[in-house]
Amino acid sequence: MSETHSRLSSSVSVPAPFRLGAALVQDGLLTAQELQRALDVQARTGERLGRILIALGLVKRQQLYQVLAKIWGLPFVDLLQTSLDKKLAQLFDPQVLVRERFFPFARRGSRLLVATAEKPNPALLERIRATLPKASVELYVTTEWDIDYAIRHCFRHHILDRAVHGLYYRNPAECAFTVLTFWQYLALALILISLVLGLYFSLRETLIVLNFLVNVAFLGSVLFKFGVSLAGAKYDQIEPITEAEVAALQEEDLPTYTILVPAYREANVIPLLLANLRRLDYPPEKLEILLLLEEDDHQTIEAARAANPPQQVTFVFIPKGQPQTKPKACNVGLFFARGEYLVIYDAEDRPDPDQLKKAVIAFRKGPPNLVCVQAALNYYNHDENFLTRMFTLEYSYWFDYMLPGLDKLRLPIPLGGTSNHFRTDVLRQLGGWDPFNVTEDADLGIRAAANGYVVGVINSTTYEEANNHLWNWIRQRSRWIKGYLQTVLVHTRSPLLLLTRAGLRNTAGFLMLIGGSPLTFLAAPILWSFYLLYLLTGTRALDFLFPPLTLYISLFNLLFGNGLMIYLNMLAVFKRHYYHLLLYTLLNPVYWILHSVASYKALWQLLTRPFYWEKTIHGISRELRSFDQSPAS
Repeated sequence: MSETHSRLSSSVSVPAPFRLGAALVQDGLLTAQELQRALDVQARTGERLGRILIALGLVKRQQLYQVLAKIWGLPFVDLLQTSLDKKLAQLFDPQVLVRERFFPFARRGSRLLVATAEKPNPALLERIRATLPKASVELYVTTEWDIDYAIRHCFRHHILDRAVHGLYYRNPAECAFTVLTFWQYLALALILISLVLGLYFSLRETLIVLNFLVNVAFLGSVLFKFGVSLAGAKYDQIEPITEAEVAALQEEDLPTYTILVPAYREANVIPLLLANLRRLDYPPEKLEILLLLEEDDHQTIEAARAANPPQQVTFVFIPKGQPQTKPKACNVGLFFARGEYLVIYDAEDRPDPDQLKKAVIAFRKGPPNLVCVQAALNYYNHDENFLTRMFTLEYSYWFDYMLPGLDKLRLPIPLGGTSNHFRTDVLRQLGGWDPFNVTEDADLGIRAAANGYVVGVINSTTYEEANNHLWNWIRQRSRWIKGYLQTVLVHTRSPLLLLTRAGLRNTAGFLMLIGGSPLTFLAAPILWSFYLLYLLTGTRALDFLFPPLTLYISLFNLLFGNGLMIYLNMLAVFKRHYYHLLLYTLLNPVYWILHSVASYKALWQLLTRPFYWEKTIHGISRELRSFDQSPAS
């Protein structure tokens, strides 16, 4: 053991950057000019020389660690070609192994063989002895990728279990694994029984009450969205993060940033994904890009390998198991993430190049309880057909007016499925994503608010592909609406607890937005049916349904409510100068019909297939490649 200590002590005193660079040049793996180039980057960013060399593509990862092994005076081991002792490894906490970058891979007599990807030091021995106090340790050097592979191999079931049930273990009440609790079943049963009895014994009065409630709910939802959007329009006059602030950032002060990219059946967009990530204006040696690939999705895996991704891209294979959802894959990625901040991008996304820097500034300027900032989403194929134009109007309104309004009014912000940036440590404290909720992003935003955290927005945009096929759109939208319904059911299980934790203001905002949106879509056909009956039969046949107050509200909804929603869509064209889409805002009622179809499909699936994730097909737009080849904005 004294020999090991001696080796460790001598390695600590070595000036590693000089020794590493000199050794690589001496071994013919690096030229003097390439070394100087890397040292210049190091002087600017303060990052480790080894990471810089790998990020620049000057040295292969395994070559680098073999040279480091020589410098540290330790043997090198290739864990991919070594038999791993699972029972030994499972004595250790896998999260510690990920964080500290070591792995106990075998016993040899009384000696414990441990591979490390970090510079050996006495503290490492102490961490090992915390688990095996009497161990005689023999250290080896290996790559970070080997460590991750060994952890995935030996802790496969643990990683899968934590990814699927981690939130449930943390707090079952916050997880959608249980669709309806006993009390929710009871409340639903009582409502249905009361409705049936009311229709049987007092048909007229029951229909009047139902008509009144539906109209009031519709009115409340429209007025809420209108008020929030007006607040967002005022917010639009302020630029939260300026170009001067971005330019003033020093690269040496930037933290390591993890990018999660879940990709399932996305073989056709993998090359474009890598090209878009290369456009990011962030030191590549400070990026950790985790490409999350389902282990049985062989086509996407082969496409990713064939694309020859840069060295900072790591393939993380998601263990097969139900539910097979994006949030489960993201939880696996979170398990391996080492960045101070973390962002999710979809495979077809093209974020603004300075988005990561703006997120860093937002976190530094924001309050201590700021857990996430959301970038705006928009579409590059907005002129492809009717669906893409309406989708673009909807998203421009939502991200340019609605979310800034929620931010200004300090109301809970439901996250979009991509381009949300997190503090990684707080995200872990929140339990990550709910793999049983099919809009895990919106749920996480509400869960953060319920736990005392806030979500903000940044003035940056990620461009993605708008759905241009009707059935594909219905599938995607019904999943989103089903997820909203799941989120409402989860967070209203204990109404008093929600009020206590989130407060009246946040609770009301949550119910109006997350609950009001699907209810509005479900209610719209009922209101339209009444209007159709009025046109066909005249007013006298429906007079009994419309006492004066109900009549006034109903007329307001018909004339002004739909008009306000069209007006809000008109607002959407101004910030992004989509003036050619202005006339399409008049077709908003047609788009609402599609929403209603999707909402009833969502309601049916909530009862029959609550966890089923309907895959949205990407990479089908004819404008995809022409946009990707355009200059970065």
